Amino acid sequence: MSNGNECSHNCESCSSNCSERKAIQVEKLHDMSSVKKVIAVLSGKGGVGKSLVTGLLSVLSQRAGSRTAILDADITGPSIPKAFNIHQKAEGTESALYPVLTKTGIQIMSINVLLPNETDPVVWRGPVISGAVRQFWTDVIWNDVDIMFIDMPPGTGDVPLTVFQSIPIDGVIVVTSPQELVSMVVEKAVNMAKMMHIPVIGLVENMSYFECPNCREKHALFGESHIEEVARRFGIETTARIPINPKLAAACDKGMIELFEGDWLDGMLKKIEALPTK
Repeated sequence: MSNGNECSHNCESCSSNCSERKAIQVEKLHDMSSVKKVIAVLSGKGGVGKSLVTGLLSVLSQRAGSRTAILDADITGPSIPKAFNIHQKAEGTESALYPVLTKTGIQIMSINVLLPNETDPVVWRGPVISGAVRQFWTDVIWNDVDIMFIDMPPGTGDVPLTVFQSIPIDGVIVVTSPQELVSMVVEKAVNMAKMMHIPVIGLVENMSYFECPNCREKHALFGESHIEEVARRFGIETTARIPINPKLAAACDKGMIELFEGDWLDGMLKKIEALPTK
């Protein structure tokens, strides 16, 4: 951590843009892997629906014909396997791991597909967690992936820094919710991405409103939206609002996210698809 002229040389826990940090090289993929675009899904705090957005974008991408993958970097709180009803364990060799495939063919790597029991807690210190995330990039054979989504842990700590420094991220999607406090917190995530010189592709507001099934009127149950205000402040062009939808929540709880219906993130996916390919 840099503090004036003092430096611990531990770049993983430092956000300084010093020459030493800029010299860090991204980790190399496995020789048998191919990944063309990498999108990180980030939030300033937990509980705002980051994993939901990761899952929905992945499903939309796969439906659109792109070979899609999810790298679940939320080591201590993995949600992706449950949303996709993944219970089988990953297979591998002495030198590589193979991702687990969902029903529609999305490639997934998560700590839950490696643990003996899904409910086992991951009680690891930060450097070990960061190392596991790096290995998900370097040691997994990602098969001809067009778009990879990385489900990031909440906040702006060690693991997000590790991802930004070790993996060639093409852009970031920031997830928030309507509450004033959360909108303030999301600015930290946006600022972190900008500090790391990674473009913010879009801003997604989850639990944005509830639409009455009878009269179709929209009700802001958790307060008025601040998404457009934050987007303007940071020059973010693309925004999306996901409503409170009991059917969507039930689909995720039952591992049936691949059956969801909704066009809330269609514009966000088009923005991702328009990014240049490596």
